Amino acid sequence: MSKNKLKTEKPESKKPRGNDPNVLKQDKEVEVKVKELVKDERTHKVFGVICLLLSLYCFIAFTSYLFTWEEDQDKVFRYSASLLLMDMDSVKVENLLGRLGAFVSHWFFYKGFGIASYLFCYLFFILGVNAVVGRRVFRIWRNIKYILFGLLFISTTAAFVSMLSDFPWGGAMGDAVNNWLIGFLGRAGAALLLLVAGLSWLIWKYNYDFKWLEQQFKAKPKPAVAPAAVPEPAIIAVTPQQPAANTKEPRKKNGLRESGVSVIPPPADNAELPEMQLIERSDASITLIPPANLSAGEEEVEEEVEEEQDEEAGPLLYIEETVEQTASRRKKPNTEDVAWEIKPPVEEAEDEAEEEPVRQPVQMDPYEPTLDLRDYKYPSLELLDNHSTEKIVQDASELDRNKNQIIDTLKNYDISIQKISATVGPTVTLYEIVPAAGVRISRIKNLEDDIALSLSALGIRIIAPIPGKGTIGIEVPNVKKSIVSLRNLLASEKFQQSNMELPIAIGKKIDNENFIADLAKMPHLLMAGATGQGKSVGINTLLVSLLYKKHPSQLKFVLVDPKKVELSLYKLIEKHFLAKLPGEEEAIITDTKKVIHTLNALCIEMDLRYDLLKEAGTRNIKEYNHKFVQRRLNPQRGHRYLPFVVLVIDEFADLIMTAGKEVEMPIARLAQLARAVGIHLIIATQRPSVNIITGTIKANFPARIAFKVSSKIDSRTILDIGGAEQLIGQGDMLVSFNGELVRLQCAFVDTPEVEKVAEYIGEQRAYPEAYLLPEYVDEKDMEGKEISLQDRDPLFEEAARVIVQNQQGSTSLLQRRMKLGYNRAGRLMDQLEAAGIVGPNMGSKAREVNVKTEADLEEILNDLG
Repeated sequence: MSKNKLKTEKPESKKPRGNDPNVLKQDKEVEVKVKELVKDERTHKVFGVICLLLSLYCFIAFTSYLFTWEEDQDKVFRYSASLLLMDMDSVKVENLLGRLGAFVSHWFFYKGFGIASYLFCYLFFILGVNAVVGRRVFRIWRNIKYILFGLLFISTTAAFVSMLSDFPWGGAMGDAVNNWLIGFLGRAGAALLLLVAGLSWLIWKYNYDFKWLEQQFKAKPKPAVAPAAVPEPAIIAVTPQQPAANTKEPRKKNGLRESGVSVIPPPADNAELPEMQLIERSDASITLIPPANLSAGEEEVEEEVEEEQDEEAGPLLYIEETVEQTASRRKKPNTEDVAWEIKPPVEEAEDEAEEEPVRQPVQMDPYEPTLDLRDYKYPSLELLDNHSTEKIVQDASELDRNKNQIIDTLKNYDISIQKISATVGPTVTLYEIVPAAGVRISRIKNLEDDIALSLSALGIRIIAPIPGKGTIGIEVPNVKKSIVSLRNLLASEKFQQSNMELPIAIGKKIDNENFIADLAKMPHLLMAGATGQGKSVGINTLLVSLLYKKHPSQLKFVLVDPKKVELSLYKLIEKHFLAKLPGEEEAIITDTKKVIHTLNALCIEMDLRYDLLKEAGTRNIKEYNHKFVQRRLNPQRGHRYLPFVVLVIDEFADLIMTAGKEVEMPIARLAQLARAVGIHLIIATQRPSVNIITGTIKANFPARIAFKVSSKIDSRTILDIGGAEQLIGQGDMLVSFNGELVRLQCAFVDTPEVEKVAEYIGEQRAYPEAYLLPEYVDEKDMEGKEISLQDRDPLFEEAARVIVQNQQGSTSLLQRRMKLGYNRAGRLMDQLEAAGIVGPNMGSKAREVNVKTEADLEEILNDLG
């Protein structure tokens, strides 16, 4: 018994007292959450009632202050805030709301905004109404803007008008603003400013129509005797006859009403035809309207017709007839003899619209950059040849033989596998094997050369393991290789329907999937490989892909070709797609010194674009162009539509060997910064060594393409991993992008195809000249040269006007407004200093502008000749 007793008592002792449901209910009722309290509807209503009471309280206090301010003002001045804490008998005030009302009114009227303080009553009122009703009856923010304007305008105007009055009509704020305006503009100027401000607010608020001014000044035509002419038709409302209301005949359906035309009921047949009221219209037409003298039966008919019009609304039927026909109709009440025609109601609506035009804000269409060359036609796929078929056919016996050779080779080393599968690609077949449990992957990886020996194949590559899969891949070259045609890639839906900024069709994967990438996301591309392995074809593939997708206004190329023959085909599209330095004859750069100038000019272009992005408040070229297309940026302030710029260097090693750091530094700057402003780099080299592809360049080229190279060291230089040395050439490549290493067969496009595409584009209407980069002048060329005003820059006068108009002696201003390089802008600033237009250099601050007006500038320019 004692044990049972213990067992029953033990759970009672452990049961917490807080588990009592009544106690929990009390805790929930006591606990109050602040967020729920703020969102509670009752809180909003309480707040609204408080605001309404404040509105009423302030209104009564302010109104009482208008009559009791003289009696209460000295008491408020004497005791200040202590007035509120004093005994009732010691100090008595005359305000209806007592000492608090006198104190609040004094602060709002005398210390604040004067008579404009009544706007605070309105503010509390709209807040209270919205909160009590629970919906937006008044627009809070719009009314707050009006209240702020009213506080400033009404208090200032009241202070200006009542300067001789003792009552503080404008309050301290109005007096302060009024005194400043009178001191700054004088009494007449202050009055004029207040008048303009008031009229502007009224026009903005109510949008008054000033047509009466136009009619007052419109010249009245002189009366002249005109030859007899046919009178213009009068417009009257005529309705077909209906049977009387008391007849038992059923009403016939009105065909006009069924056709969407509303009909006005006619007078009864025995009724006397009422006189017509003539109302003269501005367009010399006459509208005849019958007076509203209808009998009881007619009123019933009219009510029926109005109900029908509500159910099926239609336009009013208007009939034209001449004045002579009107006279004859008065003699003959039967309206069937009147010649009439239906006037379309649309014309009447147009006449009314002409008389009272509705003013609407002008909405400009978005800017379309392609309209500069609106007749431009994209190249067609017929210009490209089809070098391959869609399906890749592989010999089944070859697949079976390779599978057996792989299994036998692994068995010779006591490596058993569970499963093997094959994926046939254009040039390589991928065999995926699943090793048995307990087999180390490194053992299979070390058998790479043995498997190549057993298969008698070159370029065996083992992927152990395949990323994202639980298998090991063995890539074996096909005996019969297939060519991947660029035409098939460009015709694919993946390329045609892509929304990429700069889509490039590179090639096909082993599983025959088209590899389409966005150059804008890469954002730069590094290509390397031994001579004759497909780099030039790869560059042509990338360029042709972009030509098929982009308009000349959206894309520009800067082509650097030290070998002088690889990219010469693209000179035909110079005025469409190429960019060059000002004053250069050839757009395709082959001279090393001009390459240095071009790269530095691209750096200047990058800096200018960043200045534009900063001024526009955007972070990248996509946001900037979107703002410009929506016409939210002013071209007069230097803004323009920014096309993408793609820099292509065919042989980078030759430039590094001849120029060294002069080329590497701007390349590194562009690679680090230029992606956000739409400048992208494609660099190819046949010598992938560490002194050519430095760490600075590699760090900013996350996307890399490796064709076949001669050694594993070169492969690691390009891809940071081996494997490129085991490729088989002829467009076989490894692409490192987004952290993945993918083997592709590069798309093939032949030189005649590129030439046909270039000729097709070059024959179309083009821009007057190629896209001009900012001018770059080497500082070494300017050393030792003195500034001579006799040999002024051609843009000297324009630069002087820009400086004087903006009153800012800044070199960056000239760069931004005139699209100049830093060196030329600095040289112009030195010439302006020599001419006395601007002051000397002040370090990081802008130079002082000595010429204040354009008239003085013109005198200086005339003196310089």
